Amino acid sequence: MSARRVMRYQSGDELAEGVAHRLAHEIVRLQGRQPRVDLCLTGGRIANRIYSALATAPEGSQVDPSQLHVWWGDDRFVPAGDPDRNSLQSLIQLSKAFHLDPANTHVMPAADGKADPDEAAYSYAQEIGDTIFDICLLGMGPDGHVASLFPGHPAFVPDTSQIAVGVTEAPKPPPERISITLPVINRSERVWFLVSGAEKADAVQRVFAGDQSLPAFLVHGVTETCWMIDPEASAGLPRYNCVL
Repeated sequence: MSARRVMRYQSGDELAEGVAHRLAHEIVRLQGRQPRVDLCLTGGRIANRIYSALATAPEGSQVDPSQLHVWWGDDRFVPAGDPDRNSLQSLIQLSKAFHLDPANTHVMPAADGKADPDEAAYSYAQEIGDTIFDICLLGMGPDGHVASLFPGHPAFVPDTSQIAVGVTEAPKPPPERISITLPVINRSERVWFLVSGAEKADAVQRVFAGDQSLPAFLVHGVTETCWMIDPEASAGLPRYNCVL
């Protein structure tokens, strides 16, 4: 388990541009060492800004899309063309930077393809199998949730043997979702949290204070756990926790 590391950016714009450069650079570095790179994506405003910024990151032109497999940590169980789909939003932005191979693009099943979130989660779990993500990108909600694992929700079982779970009656709309589980997140080589906004500051502070009730507190990568945050989200953290 790797120790938490914090990278504090000066603004949301700087975070989006800086993480885009870092992500492209890391993918290129990994592609020089191994035949494929598995990247798990997250949804949300700051994540989509990062994906958009990849189009202007100089390192992005060196990425080989044929060696890149993309996955999702969670998605809304709605029809495939619904604009609320994390995967649809991500792919629109990523298409500005890469021509991803459809065979390497592992989108979670949609509501017009599976009967319910549990069936969709089972199907996605079969697809993931033993895959280990080289980089797992995560957002965090104001309540400390990650992916679609919400504190106190029945779908959040920290020590589960499941790979993915269906989520119903989620406290955040839409109520039906699919999520990978904590053990799958924690077997990732690198976990990068992308956190922006004052509404996240309390949860960030609670994670670093050791609040075990928050799913985000229980998350770690094998070789790296990095929190990439803007000034508003990091307002409650002491400066000595930061790596500039």
